[in-house]
Amino acid sequence: MTFSQVKKLTGGAVLCLVLVGSAQATELLNSSYDVARELFVALNAPFEQQWDAAHPGDKLTIKQSHAGSSKQALAILQGLKADVVTYNQVTDVQVLHDRGNLIPADWQQRLPNNSSPFYSTMAFLVRKGNPKNIHSWSDLTRSDVKLVFPNPKTSGNGRYTYLAAWGAADLADGKDRAKTEQFMTQFLKNVEVFDTGGRGATTTFAERGLGDVLISFESEVNNIRNQYPKAGYEVIVPKTNILAEFPVAWVDKNVQHNHTEQAAKAYLNYLWTPPAQKIITQFYYRVNNPALMAQQKDRFPQVSLFRVEEAFGGWASVMKDHFASGGELDKLLAAGRK
Repeated sequence: MTFSQVKKLTGGAVLCLVLVGSAQATELLNSSYDVARELFVALNAPFEQQWDAAHPGDKLTIKQSHAGSSKQALAILQGLKADVVTYNQVTDVQVLHDRGNLIPADWQQRLPNNSSPFYSTMAFLVRKGNPKNIHSWSDLTRSDVKLVFPNPKTSGNGRYTYLAAWGAADLADGKDRAKTEQFMTQFLKNVEVFDTGGRGATTTFAERGLGDVLISFESEVNNIRNQYPKAGYEVIVPKTNILAEFPVAWVDKNVQHNHTEQAAKAYLNYLWTPPAQKIITQFYYRVNNPALMAQQKDRFPQVSLFRVEEAFGGWASVMKDHFASGGELDKLLAAGRK
């Protein structure tokens, strides 16, 4: 059929089709950690509306990919063209530079708070009435207590749990290495299930009914409690705890390839805006906004937080000394099996 024949049959519809065909559509892929699904669903919709209003004819869609953050980083190194990463551990972003040269060495200086728009700490979810009387890290080493948390080998969530327990024990016993290792051997021995990621651990505890205590981010355990009101779960936030930062970055080589650099940068900067920060606190994440945190002080118990850099010398040392093959974690697990 010739163009003149199409024009005769459809009249003005031809012009309409041409105009529709010229409209743009931008798509971002956010590669994120396992338990962040609901948070980013809540954050994405307002930003998509904001972008569409500021860029007529360019409709934005944000897609999400979730798994253990280390697995997510590996997928990008293997070719996944994610535009942005929103992870729960610095090393899982850093590896994109170290092993793939996908981002620059100074990526943490491109956004505020070392590129972490929010932070959290570790918390315990216990069953109705707290039958095992759990209140602190030391309670988790009793022989009658069974634990559920993600595997530190595959999950940033699991690594923070391990490091929080180690750091708390180290402070309690006056940095006696032998006592800390003894504590950690029993702590790890009490793990009933090592899931690959945080959401898998949640399913194991809440739906399969395994374990006395689920250890996860404060945000996750509070959201689980709210999701299962009839279960009567209780949340305990240990007073001595670890600072868990949640770094973000746009993936330079991918956004250049995807022609999404402007949208990717705008999306991540949006996470620091007051409306986004308010949404973030509604999911029980803490933010570096004193006024907003003061308004919600009943939501977030006071804690004494130590940093990985202070307690362990930094993430590079942690990954080498504790989580590498044959490292401290492997030795402690082997000791617990004897």
